[in-house]
Amino acid sequence: MDINFNKNEDYNKLLVSDLRNRFAKVKLGGGQKRIDKHHEKGKLTARERIDYLLDSKRKSIEIGAFVGDGMYEEHGGCPSGGVVVKIGYVSGKQCIVVANDATVKAGAWFPITGKKNLRAQEIAIENKLPIIYLVDSAGVYLPLQDEIFPDKEHFGRIFRNNAVMSSMGITQIAAVMGSCVAGGAYLPIMSDEALIVDKTGSIFLAGSYLVKAAIGETIDNETLGGATTHCEISGVTDYKAKDDKDALDTIKRLIDKIGDHDTAGFNRVEAKKPKENPEDIYGILPKSRADQYDMLEIISRLVDNGEYDEYKKGYGQTIITAYARIDGWAVGIVANQRKLVKTKKGEMQFGGVIYNDSADKATRFIANCNQKKIPLVFLQDVTGFMVGSKSEHGGIIKDGAKMVNAVSNSVVPKFTIVVGNSYGAGNYAMCGKAYDPRLIAAWPSAELAVMSGNSAAKVLLQIEKASLLKKGEEITPEKEEELFSKIKDRYDNQVSPYYAASRLWTDAIIDPLDTRTWISMGIEAANHAPIEKPFNMGVLQV
Repeated sequence: MDINFNKNEDYNKLLVSDLRNRFAKVKLGGGQKRIDKHHEKGKLTARERIDYLLDSKRKSIEIGAFVGDGMYEEHGGCPSGGVVVKIGYVSGKQCIVVANDATVKAGAWFPITGKKNLRAQEIAIENKLPIIYLVDSAGVYLPLQDEIFPDKEHFGRIFRNNAVMSSMGITQIAAVMGSCVAGGAYLPIMSDEALIVDKTGSIFLAGSYLVKAAIGETIDNETLGGATTHCEISGVTDYKAKDDKDALDTIKRLIDKIGDHDTAGFNRVEAKKPKENPEDIYGILPKSRADQYDMLEIISRLVDNGEYDEYKKGYGQTIITAYARIDGWAVGIVANQRKLVKTKKGEMQFGGVIYNDSADKATRFIANCNQKKIPLVFLQDVTGFMVGSKSEHGGIIKDGAKMVNAVSNSVVPKFTIVVGNSYGAGNYAMCGKAYDPRLIAAWPSAELAVMSGNSAAKVLLQIEKASLLKKGEEITPEKEEELFSKIKDRYDNQVSPYYAASRLWTDAIIDPLDTRTWISMGIEAANHAPIEKPFNMGVLQV
């Protein structure tokens, strides 16, 4: 191993260490003091509830842990968007669990909270996964109500999805483990079955203070909408639990009796570990995002036994297309090759750039995977499509459009891992968030933006200089350097994987060593949902 390997390894391990430290902070939600107050009420926290509910000996993955990171600072912040979402196993069945974190603003819904809840429901709908809601929320965060209340992708869409999932036969179980007020009261009651915890759970459209103000009636919250009221008088809820654990135990028993699901029939054999040490990825992945490396070295450490079969190996070499297995599941891999490659004509092509031939090759491979019902895995490290007269005359826009069309119309499940760069239209062609990957995760080394921070800063600097010169200001070399650094720092913050994760452009930032788990659990989830339509690219034929 050379010195560069060691430098890369140190750098990437520091990124993973930073990831773990950030996650440890996020797990505290609203802070230790609020957690302690939660416990004093005899309640478990959102994460404790999920941990108790999920099968302890099975793996789980968390969606949107860094949602809200750096957002709403003027409102005190919103760690994890005030809601915890995990895919795991309950009584041996794969489920998605959504738990309000009442240590964050009493579980109130910020705009990003709504987006995260909708993402959880989207995953349930796409994969026909049972979904469990652990409700403990004060409702919409009123200072930001205009950003979450009336639009199509706002709060009301949650209840619309409840109804749609019910019609699809997707199991929904809700446990009211704290406050459940106003519009939020519809979520558990639009689920198939609802539980409520005695003395701590409550459901009502308006609390006692609002009832007094509105109609003059004096009544306490427990009598108005507590467990006894809703289990014995109104009939709104189906089960009364004595405490959090009793409610969660009841859910385990309910899930245990769900019938088997139909499968999509994706191919799986006995899993094998990668032949090479996956930890080598830390040393292979370069510290500088501009440096070249061989993506096949990464792939060989992600796939079973390091085995893969390249499709059109010698053609369109800046994209790798290969059949392989991950944790036993058959997959089709579409990956950006990041090393400089030489064509048969003796021409050099830059790694990470999509050329005419590589776009054509990827399109054909995606069509083949759809024909053979093989899930697709995209490994992104892409700077965009090739520009210049040669590419334009060769029809790069047409070839790129065909690739985007194939990705858009793919009917097999897609999974995206952002390894490094994810710039411009390359993000789209390699199945960015807008193209409906079942799951999309980023490594700590990822960058998502229209272009790199350096390139963007140069463009923005020219615009800023022109503006200042028009005002008659003198631009000295020192002033120009100061402007460039200021612009680049601002832009670099926006290309950070944490910036993307906070806005749910990706589902998670993960340690590269967890990639196999994410893809395997993702395909297992997708296998719940049989493919219902044929692959068709419309008028853009291959």
